[in-house]
Amino acid sequence: MNHSDLVQSFIERCENRAPIDTLVEEFRDSMTRLGIRYFACYTHLADPLDPLSDAVIVHNYPHEWVRVYSEARLNEIDPVVRYAERNPLPFSWDAPAFREHLSPTQVTLMKAAGAYGLEHGYTMPIHLSWMPGALCASLSVVPHAGTVDARSCLELQLIASYLYITMNRARDLTSETSSVVLGQRERQCLALVAQGKDDWAIGRLLELSPSTVHTYIERAKQRLQVATRTQAVVQALMGRQIPFDAIPRVPSAEPKRAKATACQRTAARVRLKELERLARFEPSRH
Repeated sequence: MNHSDLVQSFIERCENRAPIDTLVEEFRDSMTRLGIRYFACYTHLADPLDPLSDAVIVHNYPHEWVRVYSEARLNEIDPVVRYAERNPLPFSWDAPAFREHLSPTQVTLMKAAGAYGLEHGYTMPIHLSWMPGALCASLSVVPHAGTVDARSCLELQLIASYLYITMNRARDLTSETSSVVLGQRERQCLALVAQGKDDWAIGRLLELSPSTVHTYIERAKQRLQVATRTQAVVQALMGRQIPFDAIPRVPSAEPKRAKATACQRTAARVRLKELERLARFEPSRH
């Protein structure tokens, strides 16, 4: 089964209201098949070992890291969560835009997580503004391969969004946004956006000016009540307004990632002790 078929199969299982336990296991299996080493689909600010009743947490992060993360209340200062709250687009943990605003405490947190293999990751925010009562969430992944391309981000974001909606028991697809029917040009433009094409390239293919393409896409965003093109594509796919095979799959190599050494883990434990202190108290300033 190729990746596109895998994602489509998972979506159909969600729509057919498969048991939650079954979906969680299929989600874990899908992450493996999509080349993901570590993953976490979670409601923002949730404590992984003491979550609220309405929180969603599905992950395979190392147990020791999860324990320290919970005991030190690192969910309160986690820079990945804070950035995902403000930005709806997928981002890399190595991106300058993400790293340039990290505090010293957050830099230490990221280094400590890296010693457990949680490094060079990507996060796909899940902002379901169209679903009443939905809390912000994210899917964070660490791939076996060195990078995650835009198409893979969309596939991962789709799977996580469907799982999150299902686990929140709020899959009423008769909401106002799901009843919107896009026009033919709007659907065509979004299908090409899903392939990574810009306004100029879409215009060449559809024999339209770039400004006209931009207008169609902006109108689709307004009708779907979303803020970004990625969200519009996700909404259109979830509403079956554009075909899932509009997104071509580009195979990627999966080089091996070196495991953290014992020395690295020992150093991480030392850093984590400091993190526990910093997470509870403001560092002194002189």
